[in-house]
Amino acid sequence: MKPDLKQIQVPIAAEMIEFEQKFRDFMKSKVKLLDHITNYIVKRKGKQMRPMFVFLTAGVCGQINDSTHRGAALIELLHTATLVHDDVVDDANYRRGFFSVNALWKNKIAVLVGDYLLSRGLLLSVDNGDFNLLQIVSNAVREMSEGELLQSYKARKLDVDEEVYYEIIRQKTASLIASCCAVGASSVGADLENVSKMRDFGEKVGMAFQIKDDLFDYGEDEIGKPVGIDIKEKKMTLPLIYALRNADWLEKRRIISLIKNKSEDKKAVAQVIDFVKKSGGLEYAKEKMNEFYQEALDILKDFPDSEFKTSLKDLVSYTIERKK
Repeated sequence: MKPDLKQIQVPIAAEMIEFEQKFRDFMKSKVKLLDHITNYIVKRKGKQMRPMFVFLTAGVCGQINDSTHRGAALIELLHTATLVHDDVVDDANYRRGFFSVNALWKNKIAVLVGDYLLSRGLLLSVDNGDFNLLQIVSNAVREMSEGELLQSYKARKLDVDEEVYYEIIRQKTASLIASCCAVGASSVGADLENVSKMRDFGEKVGMAFQIKDDLFDYGEDEIGKPVGIDIKEKKMTLPLIYALRNADWLEKRRIISLIKNKSEDKKAVAQVIDFVKKSGGLEYAKEKMNEFYQEALDILKDFPDSEFKTSLKDLVSYTIERKK
């Protein structure tokens, strides 16, 4: 039986409980409205995979300490800030099934809340001299912003090839998981070589994670999620890129025309999904996802066996076997 997240968390169960309280404390403000909103954000927490990556990599590389907790909080604060801002940009009213901050308190307050979370993260590092962690996470935020902008730019032209796709997901998604793993290693005093290895490990995991997410858009595994969202948003993902690359000129032109001009039409989206499935796009994407997964596991072989390493391997498996 495959381990679930609760089983994977066993070696760091105490740290995760402690982290939740510390994270709440790090978000506290004297402004009542701000406190009210940050409490709302904390209650909507997801699977908490990011702090899990931080604590498990820290455990693999050394002794979990206060710096590890601050590193995990820094990532959560900066990432939460980007999500709050993303919802404003996307005019999204929901996140993880709950109302978004901008839906409840309007855009102006949502932007200010995002700014506050960003500043709390920066001050947490500066006040404690965690400049090594701040550098790692700041680089990740820069890459995430660049990845989003690159994807938006390319969506207008629909000219994303496989190489550009990998660069987009490396920046948009993999850079964050890479920073979690690098922060975990750096927080326990690992040398630069091991911090770099853990960063590379996290990047491979992030690449596999995003390809898995892209497969969900074609109705793979996840039940109840609307399919074709990426197609509606004119996002070129790996299954579609592969299918278009192997199509004849006429078919390619027809599919691109559907995406460009009829992405809101359910029948047109269904045609694109059918085209991708028949072209072997899903199989190709799964193959590439498994390659990144294997590359991540190969990097872990350089580290000594421990309960942290076992859980970290299980967490990697979970990212590509999850159903949502």
